Amino acid sequence: MFLNRKKLDAQCERGILWLVLAMLVFAPLAFGAVDMWAFLVVQGLAVGVLILWGARLWVNRKPKLLWPPLAWAVAAFALYALGRYFTADIEYVARQEMIQVLLFAFLFFAVVNNLHGQDETLIVSYALIALGTLVASYAVLQMLSHSNRVWNMFSPYVGQASGTFIYPNSLACFLAMLLPLTLAFLVVGRVGVVTRILLGYAALTMVAGLAVTFSRGGWIAAAAGFFLLLGILLGHRNHRWRAVLLLVLLMAGLGVFATQYLSKTIGYMNRVAKPGTATTEMVNYSSRLDMWRAAVRMWQDHFWWGVGPAHFDYRFREYRPENLQQRPNRVHNDYLNLLADWGVVGGAIVLAGLGIFLVGLAKTWPHVRREENDFGHGQSNRFAFFIGALGGLTALAVHAVVDFNLHIPANALVGVTLLALMASNLRFATERHWWHAGWPLKLGLTGVMAATAIYFGLEDWRLGQEARWLARAAALPNFSTARAAAWQNAFAGEPKNFATAYNIGECFRTQSLEGRTNDVALAQQALTWYATAAKLNAHDGYNFLRMGMCLDWPIEQPAEAASFFSQAEALDPNGYYMVANIGWHFAQTGDYAAARQWFLRSLQLGGNNDIARNYLRISESKSVEQASGRPILRFNF
Repeated sequence: MFLNRKKLDAQCERGILWLVLAMLVFAPLAFGAVDMWAFLVVQGLAVGVLILWGARLWVNRKPKLLWPPLAWAVAAFALYALGRYFTADIEYVARQEMIQVLLFAFLFFAVVNNLHGQDETLIVSYALIALGTLVASYAVLQMLSHSNRVWNMFSPYVGQASGTFIYPNSLACFLAMLLPLTLAFLVVGRVGVVTRILLGYAALTMVAGLAVTFSRGGWIAAAAGFFLLLGILLGHRNHRWRAVLLLVLLMAGLGVFATQYLSKTIGYMNRVAKPGTATTEMVNYSSRLDMWRAAVRMWQDHFWWGVGPAHFDYRFREYRPENLQQRPNRVHNDYLNLLADWGVVGGAIVLAGLGIFLVGLAKTWPHVRREENDFGHGQSNRFAFFIGALGGLTALAVHAVVDFNLHIPANALVGVTLLALMASNLRFATERHWWHAGWPLKLGLTGVMAATAIYFGLEDWRLGQEARWLARAAALPNFSTARAAAWQNAFAGEPKNFATAYNIGECFRTQSLEGRTNDVALAQQALTWYATAAKLNAHDGYNFLRMGMCLDWPIEQPAEAASFFSQAEALDPNGYYMVANIGWHFAQTGDYAAARQWFLRSLQLGGNNDIARNYLRISESKSVEQASGRPILRFNF
């Protein structure tokens, strides 16, 4: 019986390893798991991890829980995310962010407690290195074939390779995290000759893949991780000459590659020779500074708690500077994003966690290094992983200054896994952090894991049904009755998604402008859906804008429409499209002088603006007619 329990425990542990590996491999290959369907797969795998870990607690005769000090910070932020979700303004996006935080937190605990062994660490490391090589090879192939195709999709970043990601910077961060790990095992790992050759090939491929992303932030992050690794190796007499040789070879190879090939590519000319001139460079240095300033103002207005989980993008329009018209999604700085979304409280928890992690490194370092010195040849897989993971996490931390890779699930999964494996190394320094899992603790942990697994499973089903209907709607004709019906089915499955309600309203509003006999009834339906969307997300000015437009035409109640346009303007005062449509409202009411001012301001905010340009000519023409005293024919949308 005891042998059977031991064997079952080993099988559960192996199952957890394979599920974690599946998450780590699948997410980068599925466009970084940024799409809903891809993250739902990751979420489903996480449910399997929780089930197997819960089973281990009861199969093992004397289960133990490894709880390093960093676990307190992880648990604190997870609990804070849970509490902040219940107080958030926009439930739908807060729930998605809360689920991600909980998933990453449970992954951290699962890795610390189930994959801390030498064999498991080595398997995870080699799997990540192999994956990084594969993705980097795909990126090089994209550049050689001058293709921006990513599986069955296309990246908008022409001239930059993105591998299996859509965003080149995401690939750059992914490779920047794995390159130090690869180099560490290459130089100090206790591996055979064939494995060392393969590691050398992997390192060169990752360097090439990193280069063709043309991500300047990725290059700087990779350099930070590499030079930290190099500095550690130079401090070891056993590895000093290898480190110097590695530096020379990498610099020479990269120099030849850059001068002979990279310098002749479109990506190099756009982003290096003449930075900021590329048409696909959607976010440059200037726009990043504007986003950062907006994030700082947002944080100052919501100092302690922030605007809410994943709320930055939805609150940004209120803080938008005049010269930044695109939608940012994130702050492009994970630290400012943390403060804007989570406030000082969230930032303090993360800062405390960073301090705890650094103290843990200092305590672990002598024990990891001592084992490395025990070998005459100086080779140690434990030491290789330690310094390689440290270099990878350093690269992630540096790249977080200029991008939002902690919000790219694939990169966050790698970072959390490396962090958890490093935190588990503290067990070499002390036995103090092992807890005996008695009945009370086992019952408590099992309850938490069961509740989380059930919740994740229900959300998987719920959001999966929504994703299915949203995908079906995307394939149907724009603003058609069939598309509206598909969106209504999606909303029935997920009645908190304000974007779906808005899209349904757009279908009915557009149909009401086609001159049908029931155009007023269609506009009334659109009003109902816009009101629903506004209730779910009161910070989106376009809900109020569209309600005002419906009242202007075809319902023809401009007096009631005015208040909605005022609310819309307050929520996006510097948006060129919003300003242009407010001008449209004044044109509908016959106030052409006021409409002209709004259209001029819209053109000032966004030069490529057909709505403002066309209606400006009409308004000026109508103003001339008005001044001449001739009858004015009202124009419609």
